Formats: sequence, structure tokens, C-alpha cells
Amino acid sequence: FVLPLSHDEVVHGKGSLLAKMPGDVWQKFANLRLLYGYMWAHPGKKLLFMGCEFAPWSEWNADASLPWELLGHAPHAGMQRLVRDLNRVLRSHPALYEQDTASEGFRWISHDDAAHSVLVFERRARDGRSVVVACNFTPVAREGWRIGVPAAGTWRELLNTDDPVYGGSGVTNGTLPSAALPWQGEAQSLTLRLPPLGVAMFVRVD
Repeated sequence: FVLPLSHDEVVHGKGSLLAKMPGDVWQKFANLRLLYGYMWAHPGKKLLFMGCEFAPWSEWNADASLPWELLGHAPHAGMQRLVRDLNRVLRSHPALYEQDTASEGFRWISHDDAAHSVLVFERRARDGRSVVVACNFTPVAREGWRIGVPAAGTWRELLNTDDPVYGGSGVTNGTLPSAALPWQGEAQSLTLRLPPLGVAMFVRVD
């Protein structure tokens, strides 16, 4: 499996995950939300160490309590809420876990857009239901961004790490109708708002 985050990442002088993120304070939180969203959507096991769910600034200290008082601050509380919601989405959508070890469970839609640092992929359950994931690894919000999707219909945004409830800037989507415009090797496509330093997950509405 790939993308594990263990205690080795946040002790022995390495600093906390949040403190290691680049950019200003907002970008540090956004980058960490992006990392978590990508890890939960990608095949593999979802691992965090104690306290990482609310993003402390200091590295883990075996001789002190976790800084629970940080949850009184909106960005930290938003991170905790995101981890909770990522867990809920994972449990309720078998596409995100059922075929972790099978090639049928993962398919790239777009993996070669280095100019914009955008990745799009599909996770698929055994019954064919899928979750389409778009990741933007830059701090630039992209309006009118087109991605390919594997089926026609209405697609609902399942989770967006840039949602204001998590501390994001609010570049979100709601529900979107697909268009019969081929894109990225797919017969159908969506035009969406791609969040800055964000992950957006979509499911097709039955």
C-alpha cells in the first residue's frame, strides 16, 4: 500500500504535518486538507497519528497532552470535521475501499496535466458504482474546468476539501449535469469549479 502517515512523520525533530506544509497559514491548512483528501480517495490504508486529525502546530510529544485547546480555533476544528467526514464518505461508498487491491478499483482519467498540477481519477466498486476525484495541487482556483466522467447523468459533489465548513474558500459545486462532450478519453464530461489546493469527489445521482 502507499501513502501511509505514521508517527515517524511527526516526531524526532521532523515537526508536525501542518508546520511542514508550504505557503502562508491558509495555504498550510489547505495543503494538509488536500493531502488528507488525496489519501482517503487513493487506494491504500488511511493512517494518521495521534492528534493529526486536528492539525497541531507542534510535533507530537510523548511527555505532554495533545493540544486539545486548538479545537477552539476554526481552522483546527475544520480539519477535525474534514477527517470525520472523510471517514463517513469512505464507509458509505464501497468504490473507495472495496477494490483497493485490484486494478479494476482504480483508473486514471487525467494524469498528465503537469502544467496545472491537476489529477483526476476514478475509484470503482464491484457493482460498477464509481467516485470521480479531482485534485488541484496549486493555490489557483480554476473556474469552468472540464473533466471526463465515465457515465452520463447528474453528478453530485460528495465532498470538497475547500468547503468553508473545513476552513476553505468555498470553491464548491453542488450538482452538475454531464455533457455529451468527449474529454480525457471519456464520452461524457463535467464543467466544474476546481478548488485551490483542494480535492473534490463526485458521485453520479441514480
